[in-house]
Amino acid sequence: MSDTPEGKAPHKNRPTPSVRSLPRPSSTGTARQAPPAARLLPRAVRAATHQSLSPPYASRSAHSTSASPHPPPRLRAHQMSDEDGAGAGEQLSDDQKREIAVWFLANAPTGEIHYVAKDVRALLQDEAVYEAAAAEAYPEYNKAHLVSLELPDRSGDIIITTYGELDKNDYIDPRTAQVATVDHVKQTCTKLRPALDEELPSAYIEEFRCAIDIELSKYVCEAYPKGVCAVYCTSGKDIEEPGADFGLAVVISAARRSPQNFCNGNWRSVWTLEFSYAFQLVEIKGKIQVGAHYFEEGNVQLDTDVDRKDSTLMQTPEDTAVSVTNIIRHQETEYFSSLEESYSKLSDATFKDLRRKLPVTRTLFPWHNTVALTLTRDLAKELAIGK
Repeated sequence: MSDTPEGKAPHKNRPTPSVRSLPRPSSTGTARQAPPAARLLPRAVRAATHQSLSPPYASRSAHSTSASPHPPPRLRAHQMSDEDGAGAGEQLSDDQKREIAVWFLANAPTGEIHYVAKDVRALLQDEAVYEAAAAEAYPEYNKAHLVSLELPDRSGDIIITTYGELDKNDYIDPRTAQVATVDHVKQTCTKLRPALDEELPSAYIEEFRCAIDIELSKYVCEAYPKGVCAVYCTSGKDIEEPGADFGLAVVISAARRSPQNFCNGNWRSVWTLEFSYAFQLVEIKGKIQVGAHYFEEGNVQLDTDVDRKDSTLMQTPEDTAVSVTNIIRHQETEYFSSLEESYSKLSDATFKDLRRKLPVTRTLFPWHNTVALTLTRDLAKELAIGK
């Protein structure tokens, strides 16, 4: 089977995770380091930085995630010209280097952007270009991966998400009614201040938001050992009494990072709640994303997502919170179970379909009777053992 399979096995009525086989890391790397990005960069980037890599890495390319599945146009153009044998000595401008660096940083696997940044920085050998790339890529990466950071007063964690973004570096934590200033590159909170009245929802909206937050926190603590959640007001935050529509957003983020065991992963789900007063209905739409990177004696990345929707009656804040949380729990548990079912059939179905339809013998492999082709049986037959 090739390193980059072209086929996938369809699973009827069940979401199928996309598993991508990626370039193998060097066996000389230490157990506590992710695969260096230098080993994954195409020749166009190495030409831009005048770096020479040893022959084993000459044909390896970078892996991508759903955040940006295709390389930037300039990188694709250089890859094509490189394949044609042209432009081998072409000098890239600082803007082109920055654009390529941003792409690699923004598409780093979960929890591994610092490893990629270290190698990109070494390759660029230009601090100004690197800092410009990092300033652009890190905020994008943090929001895409719903990175959670501990608040300076240790009162909880804040999720870096567009729903809580007040400006480039300030994010609101609706649970504690505080605004944290974030250093995206260092992934830390540097300052903390109380939220202003205009930054918070009205008392009527807060009653619904707080009730859902309480129920959701119970579920997240049960389902995700290191999970973090938050509930944000997305529309109608100034509504003071019943009679108008408003919207909330539920954000759940859970990450497990274990580079010493060659694996990192995260679970991200965002649920939008649209409250319709006229119909006394709550429309629920969600998107679940799961990412995992395993790189022991290989380099494989899982990147899968699914959209779900449901609805429930608009009741009192407490009853609505219980109903909404139960729907989220059901949808996420169902999707998790479907992933486990898919994994259990990877060896029996998916990996077989990734192979070529016919081997070089032009004869179908008898998967239904593989026991008859075991090495032990063949040797016993050839050597007449037991006769």
